[in-house]
Amino acid sequence: MGTTTVTKAAVRTGARLLVDSLEAQGVKHIFGIPGAKIDSVFDTLLDSSIQTIVCRHEQNAAFIAGGIGRMTGKAGVVLVTSGPGVANLATGLATATSEGDPIVAIGGAVPLERALKQVHQSMDQVALLRPVTKFSAEIESADTINEVVANAFRIAESGRPGAAYINARQDIMVGEGHGEVLTPVSPTNSGAADTFAIAEAAELINGAERPVVLLGLLASQPENTKAVRKLLGKARLPVVGTYQAAGVVSRELSDLYGGRIGLFHTQPADKLLDGADLVVTVGYDPVEYEPSLWNKGLNRKLIHIDAVSSDIDRDYHPQIQLIGDIAATLDALSGELKVRTLTSELAFLKEIALEREEFAKKAADMNGTPVHPLRLVHELQKLLTDDTTLCSDMGSFHIWLARYLYSFRARQVLITNGQQTLGVALPWAIAASLVRPNEKVISLSGDGGFLFSAMELETAVRLKCNLVHIVWIDGSYDMVRFQQMSKYGRAAAVDFGPVDVVKYAEAFGAHGMHIQTPDEIVPTLKRALALQGPVLIGIPVDYRDNLKLTTGLHPDVLV
Repeated sequence: MGTTTVTKAAVRTGARLLVDSLEAQGVKHIFGIPGAKIDSVFDTLLDSSIQTIVCRHEQNAAFIAGGIGRMTGKAGVVLVTSGPGVANLATGLATATSEGDPIVAIGGAVPLERALKQVHQSMDQVALLRPVTKFSAEIESADTINEVVANAFRIAESGRPGAAYINARQDIMVGEGHGEVLTPVSPTNSGAADTFAIAEAAELINGAERPVVLLGLLASQPENTKAVRKLLGKARLPVVGTYQAAGVVSRELSDLYGGRIGLFHTQPADKLLDGADLVVTVGYDPVEYEPSLWNKGLNRKLIHIDAVSSDIDRDYHPQIQLIGDIAATLDALSGELKVRTLTSELAFLKEIALEREEFAKKAADMNGTPVHPLRLVHELQKLLTDDTTLCSDMGSFHIWLARYLYSFRARQVLITNGQQTLGVALPWAIAASLVRPNEKVISLSGDGGFLFSAMELETAVRLKCNLVHIVWIDGSYDMVRFQQMSKYGRAAAVDFGPVDVVKYAEAFGAHGMHIQTPDEIVPTLKRALALQGPVLIGIPVDYRDNLKLTTGLHPDVLV
């Protein structure tokens, strides 16, 4: 009887089991940068169905994965090497966790026998990332690879989504992988909230004189958006939303919409919210808009509808918490609500709508150079068709967009609001071009935030991403400047030198364009959107009215 020789190639490695688990989970792309401690996984990916996309910085790889998570609801995946490779993930994972975007990050690590030694790239990576993730765990043996991966996806995508981190040691990845693939796993569905609590909430809403619905980031998940629209359509409740709830309210329900709230308590929607005797929050997290800014000292009832319980805050302690699947809870609540007849709220909502029209007219007449932010927003509104995705970076321009650019499709406008992270727009645009290849993609940043992730323009060129990135140029970190001016009457450490975005684009093999006057905006953008591959556009912006963002902004105070 002969003997059977098991060759090394026939043995399934830990890296193979890891990649098999990712494939079974439905992962299509992995973003990252290779290194010696994780090269076995990159090597194994060559024989998989997953497309490996090499990025120019690990932070940006995490941003792209976060964009995938936000737009699809499925965790984007990032793969990096040990030490600084993992450390560079921290900002991207913190952004994802605070903003409800599912990500699974995998980091290489030194072999177990070297874990406690002061050797090359050795650090406690699990502890490092635990504060900025929902789940941070070590694969401690070949027997637990499949379990750790399955739980990472389950936790990243369940409840309030966020980031999960897997520490994959070099010796375990190159060793034999044990066990069967345990993916795919789906997010936990907890069902609707408690029936008695829903009835109690309905009684409060039906009995309130001036109820207002406040939509948060989880309201913009597709199933939740449908349920929100059903509830608003039936009960005719006035509604406002945070920046990340953009697009939840449909065109058909726009007569109920007071606008967005966030950052400064200066908007018409804030007045509507201030006048409410009952506030119903849906998918809201205090990180989006601090309760001390909209509910401090107000003696009124709050109903919290979410996938997770609310932390108790002195300015946010709901009388009723409806915890469970948000869509199922809203559907059950809708069945118990009476149809409201709007009176004073309707008059105020009409006033807000007229003010929007006034702003549009005033914005259209702003013909000066550099270009006023409102004119830019006005022209962008014309281009924001239903087949367009718009990704916004952080900066003072972001406030103008968030307040005055309207969308009627959830997760069409991607905005950072939790960590207010610089540099997200271009990586998110790359993600949009991958998962929404038939859509037009526009991203925007200030000239300060642009260079935080500008190196990924090479990635966009390599991937032939059809996107247009607009850089609003003023030569400073203006969001910091105008707040310093309001506090101290002067600005510190905010100015920097110019970057020629056309030459920068050309150096990377992208198209570069300048816009100098307002009447060039639409024709230049249309020309850019018609081109194949990435386009970078620079436009000088007049930020003289930014200080007014902190005190309220009305047509009669604009210059």
